[in-house]
This record gives sequence, structure tokens and C-alpha cells, in this order.
Amino acid sequence: MAIVVSMLRSLADGALFGEQWGQGPPVVVALHGWRRTHRDFAGVLGPSAPGGALASTAPDLPGFGSTAPPPGPWGTDEYAKLVARLIVGSPTGRDTEPAEPAEPAEPVVVVGHSFGGRVAVALAGARPELVRGLVLTAAPLCRRPGAAGRPPAAFRLVRALHRMGMVPESRLERARQRYGSPDYRAAEGVMRQVLVGLLHEDYEPALRSLRCPVELVWGDDDTEVPLAVAEAIEALVPGARLTVCPGAGHLTPLTAPAQLRAAVDHVLRASTP
Repeated sequence: MAIVVSMLRSLADGALFGEQWGQGPPVVVALHGWRRTHRDFAGVLGPSAPGGALASTAPDLPGFGSTAPPPGPWGTDEYAKLVARLIVGSPTGRDTEPAEPAEPAEPVVVVGHSFGGRVAVALAGARPELVRGLVLTAAPLCRRPGAAGRPPAAFRLVRALHRMGMVPESRLERARQRYGSPDYRAAEGVMRQVLVGLLHEDYEPALRSLRCPVELVWGDDDTEVPLAVAEAIEALVPGARLTVCPGAGHLTPLTAPAQLRAAVDHVLRASTP
């Protein structure tokens, strides 16, 4: 049995760590979900993927895997700016300073799972010249049907009392642990601030502005970001194509690698001059 050795690389002048697969300049950049790492995409783009390794880069986004948390409560735009730095870097992905002004970066296909999909859309909206196409999967880019718009009343009460100095921080934290989502409960420090900020972001303008090829790959039983969200995105994005994966759940890079790879290959063909 062949043994695949994982080799972590320093990317974007050391601001990111991740992995590269395939030969030649990367044509794909893959962005993982919240509390995940670049390794989720090994079966989509790496040597064991359907069709073999594809020239690609998968970073650990700040706050996850081997990359340190951001210096402050970043929003999606700050994450997207860092990914743009990765794309416009040296074509080999090595952190070298060019002796002369760099050539314009070749655009890439950006794959975004869950949180990574938020970053991918922000990047495509702000720097369309860097993105030749998008593959979005299980990405919370539209409000899910029936989602609660406000925290539970009991939590709001404890929070209000804390602001008035009537309950200690420890009591508020117990309320956070009781009423918060699993992601919120697991997040600490600046990453909790990042997560809270994401919940107030609106991606609809960026979605409406997209003109590159867009593939959507979704599990029909995704309970975190239901299929109805994908259908709402499809309605907003001209020409978007939706692939539904039966029984794939939310972690589609692990449960539907063949469908994701097919979507990547389709965008690469569709976006070839």
C-alpha cells in the first residue's frame, strides 16, 4: 500500500500554512470550513483524489490548523484579502521576494466549504480578476429557512444583566455554553469574536455580482446548511449549477469528493479561454 506523505508549506510570506498538490502553478485554491483544516481537501485534490493530484493549494485559514489566529476580530473581507495575497504570490507558492515587479496573477478556481465559501465569495466580489470560477459547498451564504434571528430570551436577559454589572462574567459564560451553538461554545478569544461577526454579514450583494462560473455541491441531508440555502444561492447567481449529493451531510469534502472534483473539473473547462 502506497504511503502518502503530507508536507506542510509556508504560504503568503509565512502568514498561512497549508499544503500543495500536483505539478506546476496552482490552478485551484481550496478553503476549508469552520473548525476544519486544509486536510479535508486531500481526497478532492490530492494524490488519492479521483483523477489524481491537481495543481492546487489548500491553506489553513487563520485560527485553524497550523495557522495562528488573526490579530483581531477579522471579518470575511480580511480573510479574503489574505487569500488574495496567497494567489498573487510567486507562482510556485514559495515565499520569495521577486527582484522585479510581479506579473499579474493568473486567476484560479476557488473551492469553498462552509466558512471557506464565505471567504471565496467575498474574494470573488472584491477581486474578480483573481477568480476564474467558484465551487461552493455547504456554505452559509443565505439565511437558512426558519433560522432564529435572535438569541434565546433567557440568554438575552443574562447578557443585559451582565452589561449592567449585575451578574459576573462567569455567569455569562455559563449562559453562552448553555445556549450557544457548538461552534460558539468551542470558540475562544478572538475566534469567538470572528464567529459572532460572521453572523451579521450579508453576502447577497456579492452573490448577485458574480459573473464567473459557479458550481454548487450540496448534501440533501445537510442539517447545518440545508439544501434550501443552496437553492436560494442558485436563484441569486446567474448560471449557477447545483449538484445534490444524497446522504452526504455537511462535510462534503470528505463524503462527496468525487462530486466536488467533478465540479472543479467542470469549472476549469468552462473557464478555459
